[in-house]
Amino acid sequence: MPYVKIEVTREGVTREQKQKLIKGVTDLLSDVLNKDPQLTFVVIQEYDLDDWGHAGEQVSVLREKGITAERKK
Repeated sequence: MPYVKIEVTREGVTREQKQKLIKGVTDLLSDVLNKDPQLTFVVIQEYDLDDWGHAGEQVSVLREKGITAERKK
């Protein structure tokens, strides 16, 4: 009975994106580990930017400095 917890900052992750994450993780566990999708649980927890830190700074401060988690093209 797999349980996967995805933690992200609260920055506008849409319902559709969450659904894709849940489906993708469930499919991955099914394909790679042969786990039953009906017994697989995926939880997405969002955090306010002030409640998440990296390198000694709150993410809210990092965003103010223009530092984001966006993938570079």
